[in-house]
Amino acid sequence: MPDLPSHISPVYSPRPLSVSSRISDYDLDHDPPNSTISPAFTPPSTPGTGTPASRREPRSTPVDTSLQRPPRLLETLPRVECVVRARIPTVTGAEMFLHLYQNNVDEKEHLAIVFGPHIRSKSLDDPRPGETEMDRMIRGAYTGRLHPGRTSSRVDSQPRSAPREPIVKPTPSTPLVRIHSECYTGETAWSARCDCGEQLDEAARLMSLPSSTGGVIIYLRQEGRGIGLGEKLKAYNLQDLGSDTVEANLLLRHPADARSYGLATSMLLDLGFGGDTGIRLLTNNPDKVRAVEGPNREVVVNERVAMVPLAWKTGGRKGIHSEEIEGYLRTKVS
Repeated sequence: MPDLPSHISPVYSPRPLSVSSRISDYDLDHDPPNSTISPAFTPPSTPGTGTPASRREPRSTPVDTSLQRPPRLLETLPRVECVVRARIPTVTGAEMFLHLYQNNVDEKEHLAIVFGPHIRSKSLDDPRPGETEMDRMIRGAYTGRLHPGRTSSRVDSQPRSAPREPIVKPTPSTPLVRIHSECYTGETAWSARCDCGEQLDEAARLMSLPSSTGGVIIYLRQEGRGIGLGEKLKAYNLQDLGSDTVEANLLLRHPADARSYGLATSMLLDLGFGGDTGIRLLTNNPDKVRAVEGPNREVVVNERVAMVPLAWKTGGRKGIHSEEIEGYLRTKVS
C-alpha cells in the first residue's frame, strides 16, 4: 500500500463515476419521451448560455389530481404577507414586479416574481393602521405607475403631457406559474453542475412573450433541495468522490428532497390564484403538481408544462456542457 497523508483513509477508495454513455450521444433532435423525466426530481439555468428565441407558447399536458391519493402535506397552510413590491425593468426589455414575502414558519424572505400588472397581492393592498399615502407608495401598494410628484397611491394624477401607462386587463387565459427553489451556485456562481439558472431564465422568457398574459415565478429560499448552501457544498464534494445527487444527500443524513411547497401555495392564494382560477404549472415533476395545490386543493393545477433542457432542445448546440451536468442529467433520466 502506498504511503498516504495522515488525513487520507487507507480503507476507503472513492468509486469512479461510471459513464455508460454521454448525453451528447443521445438523439437530441426530438423532445425526450415522458418516461425519461424523473417524477421525483425537478431539474435546477446557468447565466450566459442564452435561450432559443422561440416566441411560441410552450406545449402543456392537461392534469386532474382530484381523484389521486393526496401526498403527505401540511394540514394547515402557512400565513404569508407581502411586505413590499417594486417594479424591476429587466435586461430583456420586459418589466416585472418583485414581491417580498414574510411568513410564520421561517425567518426567510421568499419572493414572487410577477409578470403582468393585473396580478396583485391582497395582503400588500390591505391598508395598514396609521399609514400615509406616501407610506403606501413606498411599500408598493399603488396602482398604475410611480412618477415624480405623485401624491396618491390609489389615483394616478399624472400630467397629460407625460405618457400614460396602458391599462392591461386580465384575460381568461390560464396563467403560467413556476415554483423555483433558490440555487446560488447555478444562478450566481456560474455552476455547470445543474441547470437551475437556465430554468429560471426560461421561465421568465415564457412569461414575457408578447402572446403571454403574464405569470408568476415563486422563488423559495430553500437552497440545495432544502438542505442549505453549506450542506449542498458538502454534497458536491461527495459527488466528486463518486456519489450522485441523491446518494450525496442521503450520505449526509438528509432526505433525497427536503423541499416543501406550502409557502408557495399560500403565496399563490395571496396573488389571487385560488379557487377555480386554475394555473398552468411549469415543471417536469408530476409529484409537484399535487404538492403545490395544497391540502384541500386550494390552488388547482389545470395543466403541466414541461421544462426541457436547452441542450435537448438544440441538439447539444446550446446549453450547459460539462462532465458534471451529464452525470446530473443521467441521474434524472435513470
